Amino acid sequence: MCPMAQADQVVLQAPERLVSEYRIEFRRSALDRMSKAADDGAQRITIDLRDTRDIDASGLGVLVLVQKRARERFLATCLANTPPSVRHLLQLTQLEVLFEFED
Repeated sequence: MCPMAQADQVVLQAPERLVSEYRIEFRRSALDRMSKAADDGAQRITIDLRDTRDIDASGLGVLVLVQKRARERFLATCLANTPPSVRHLLQLTQLEVLFEFED
């Protein structure tokens, strides 16, 4: 379980549609903020999915990429406020083991 609002983490707001046409902007923003946060001593990346209603394979790919880059910097990755449809897709693809969850 990952606590929201701690000084040692950075919180990223995922877009409403985490699909191929929007993935590049989110990926760029997430990786930039994660890099700065790691340099500042953060220990956790939290991706807030409260507004995300649509996700596709490329959106899942971005989540996995962020998790991988975070792990390379010794940061935990948490998904917060994950909608049931997104959580179900993570279960189906067996990707939920990569993340901590806060709902």
